[in-house]
Parts: sequence; structure tokens; C-alpha cells
Amino acid sequence: MRITFLGGGNMTTALIGGLLNHGSQPASISVIEISAEKRALLEKNYGINVFDGADAAALACDAIVLAVKPQQMREACQSLQRHLRDQLVISIAAGLRLTDLSRWLGGHEKLVRTMPNTPSLISAGMTGLFAPPSVSEAERLGAERIMQAVGRTVWVNEEAQINAVTAISGSGPAYVFLFIEALQEAAAELGLSPKQARQLSIETFLGAAKLAAQSDEPASVLRERVTSKGGTTEAALSKMAEAGVKEGIVAGALAACARGAELGELLGKD
Repeated sequence: MRITFLGGGNMTTALIGGLLNHGSQPASISVIEISAEKRALLEKNYGINVFDGADAAALACDAIVLAVKPQQMREACQSLQRHLRDQLVISIAAGLRLTDLSRWLGGHEKLVRTMPNTPSLISAGMTGLFAPPSVSEAERLGAERIMQAVGRTVWVNEEAQINAVTAISGSGPAYVFLFIEALQEAAAELGLSPKQARQLSIETFLGAAKLAAQSDEPASVLRERVTSKGGTTEAALSKMAEAGVKEGIVAGALAACARGAELGELLGKD
């Protein structure tokens, strides 16, 4: 598969590195990037093709990955129209709806909308994908292969569910960082050094996540097993319940989903 990235930012470099590690050849990957400095780095670091604009050579590909900021997407899409044929177009831009992307691309219908998250930068990402009926099974597999270069993937059946993916896994790393931040703050108040606080908090989170990933049991059951009646964990969880920690997390995720829908409306306005 010949792949052209529109935009040479962090997610593009992560995907390129992942694709090369999974067997793609540098000659099959191109990037359109207006920054001469970024183009030089991409060519030096990966040996791929780089272009300063969307000409016929840059778009001689099977798939185009839209990797520019949402606010720049309308103009960027319009620059593709002249050389757009039957390529699969994959968007990794948050909030942008396929109807708006299709309009900006002159009615192009072979579109896949995705939502990767920041752990993709270290090949530990989670990406949600949606494709309309106009995308073939082979094209879906192609999009999946690209995104699996930086982690795991999950398909959703309705485009609106991408907003839910954004709320859970897209914004999710921030929730995790907040929890780690809180544990480190508590560790400091309990007299542990910053180094100890960091190690204890992060390793505990990593270990618990791995345990949950390897278990078929619900997270609630795993939690109950750690919680002895009258013990330290029960004391902690009772205090968190009083503060509404769980309810706050749920409410926050729902707010993120709602905001995703709002941004789609705002970004898609004519």
C-alpha cells in the first residue's frame, strides 16, 4: 500500500515509524509538509518521500492520511481535490465529521474517520475507527493496518460513536495522568520522596492495568478482591466515594463526548 500523509507532525512520525517497523518500505510512504525543516528531518530520519505541496506525484498513492489540525483541514482538503481519484482518505483529526470532509474534498466518499490517542506516540495506542458503506472491506482492512502500526484498534458502527471513543480513549490518557498526579501528591504528603512517589504511582497503575487486561473478570470484581472488609483499601474507597470520584469520572467522560459533538458542528460550518 502506498500511503501519503498530509501533515508531518508527531502522529504522522509515530505512524511512519510503526509502519516501517511492521515491514512497509520507505519508498511506499510520502509526506506533504509545508515546513522545510520538518521535510528535511523526515527524509533524513526515515528515508521517505517528502513534498511541499499536493501535486500529482505526492498523491500517487492508495491511501491519504489527513493529519493536519482540524482548524486547517478545510483548506488542506481543498488542495487535494485536483489530484484526488479513488484513494482511500483516512482522517485522524478530532471532531471533524465525514460529511464535512466529503464536502471539502469535492464529494469524495471513500473516507474513514479515526480517533487515535497519545500513547500511539510510543506504539501503545488505542484507535477507534468508523467507515461508511462506500468503503470496501479491503479498504477497511487497509485503514486498520495503518492504525495498528501504533497500537490496537476498535471499529464502531455509527459515526457518532467516535465521539464516545474520543471521550474514553482519546481524552482518557489525561484522566490517567490526573490519577497518577493525585497519587504522587498523596505520597508526598505521606513523606515519600518525589522519586519514590513517581515510581510507586506509575508502576502500580501499569501493573493494575496489565492485571485487568489479562483477566476476563470485570474491573469491579478485581477491585472487590483488593478490598478487605475493614481494611486500608476500604477506607480509601469509602473516602473517594464521599468525594464522588467515580461519579466525577463518568460525568467528565460524558462531558467530553458532548463537547466532541459540539466541535463537529462548529468545525463543519460553511
